[in-house]
Amino acid sequence: MSAVASSSAIFPISDFPTGVDVHWETQRRVVWNEQEHTREEHELVYEVSWINELGLCRSFLRSQRKVTS
Repeated sequence: MSAVASSSAIFPISDFPTGVDVHWETQRRVVWNEQEHTREEHELVYEVSWINELGLCRSFLRSQRKVTS
């Protein structure tokens, strides 16, 4: 698996306490489709936030879709 492109954007979120850095990172990666035995480009969106108590960032995969263009 290899990264093709990466970008991030910071969006204000009202559900999180003040001072918490939450943003999304979008990455385009080429992945292997085992069923079709082909390589496909996918767009992966991660939610990234800083955890003050632990002194580290955590990220969760929020969405994944096949790039059709």
